[in-house]
Amino acid sequence: MKILFKNARIITMKDDSVFFGDLMVENNRIKFIGDSNKLNETFDRVIDCDGNVLMPGFKNAHSHSAMTFVRSKSDNLSLHDWLFNVIFPYEDHLKPEDIGPLSKLAFLEYLTSGITGCLDQYFYPEVFGKAAKEFGMRSLFIPVYNAKTRKLNEIRKLFEKYNRPEESIVRMGICIHADYTTPKEDIIETYRIMKVLEPMPFFTHLGETYDEYNSAFEKYGMSQLEYLISFGVFDNGGAIFHGVYLTDNDLELLKKYNIILVTNPGSNTKLASGIAELQKYLDAGVTMAIGTDGPASNNCLDFFKEMSLCWGLQKLINKDPKSMPAYEVLKMATVNGAKAMNLPDADVLEVGKLADIIMIDMHQPNMQPVHNVLNNIVYSGSKANIKMTMIDGKILYMDNKFYVNEDVEQLYAEVQQIAERIIKDTESDKPV
Repeated sequence: MKILFKNARIITMKDDSVFFGDLMVENNRIKFIGDSNKLNETFDRVIDCDGNVLMPGFKNAHSHSAMTFVRSKSDNLSLHDWLFNVIFPYEDHLKPEDIGPLSKLAFLEYLTSGITGCLDQYFYPEVFGKAAKEFGMRSLFIPVYNAKTRKLNEIRKLFEKYNRPEESIVRMGICIHADYTTPKEDIIETYRIMKVLEPMPFFTHLGETYDEYNSAFEKYGMSQLEYLISFGVFDNGGAIFHGVYLTDNDLELLKKYNIILVTNPGSNTKLASGIAELQKYLDAGVTMAIGTDGPASNNCLDFFKEMSLCWGLQKLINKDPKSMPAYEVLKMATVNGAKAMNLPDADVLEVGKLADIIMIDMHQPNMQPVHNVLNNIVYSGSKANIKMTMIDGKILYMDNKFYVNEDVEQLYAEVQQIAERIIKDTESDKPV
């Protein structure tokens, strides 16, 4: 399948330049960027971009996709109360077969936001992997080792299934939820599993609230990051999710161990967890990406909102309008997100790279006049500007229509039934 995109403003994200030209996709790879008049080719489809932007898709570097079932049912709470008093009781009633529909609902929302890949952490990862592959959502899922529920042999089988060279859409990593929810023995076993399978990056929540940050010094006599590094789990890099509270030494350790910080400003704002000092981290040389977190704590899976919070909160807390320039935020959303997901073939637009591409509609009032395209995207863009989302060379969303192997309305109805069942079952657990 050959698709030619003509007359586009192209942002490769190799730098902050924008140029006018054409781009050709063959099967799932970018085959040409430049003036297509020089090509002697026939195409299966020609799309006139009419001056709209082509750029790499956004990478959602931290999410719990299947948490769509509790969207807007767990609001206005602190993280501790939200997690222990609401989320955990609801999750007790999740069934494996729920994960597919719940995740696919999130995938639809990702497409409307220009998200072409997600780094997902949740229950029943084997079901998530199947759903992502069926849907065509590029994913890195990270199962949690648990001595009672997930043995080494099960993790090995998942690894061998999804980390084969020919598996291009769905991959597997490994993680713990957090240091404060994981026994020391399980951290040690997680490290052993990582060494048995192959050297791999490690992922975890870290520094999300001040209480967990502060309690680490009381429990371990060191920071959360220092504690986890002492087990060797970050020997091959990885990522931490949130990183609102970090020491200056933590910033040096992030660089030393090639650990990417994935900020989640929407979730952190809604749960009042705090504001990560992104400009300080940027100045310190820390590599940062962006995640939405789950749709229960955010509640929307909107990358334009996340980008807006990234620059807006930094300019405010630093009292400096120069904080977090648009290009740095866009780099976090694309190139660095690909790094977090270990997707070197999906970071920029370049011949030979994977065709994970979005088109941004410049023919809307919020994108006019065109003085600076990158600034328009970051400072005034919105989900309404996503005209097309392509993953692995397939157009899955264009002009407000989905092109996926799902009956969208039927999926909505199925998710509604799942959510109502879980809420009903949870309420019945409460003492009369």
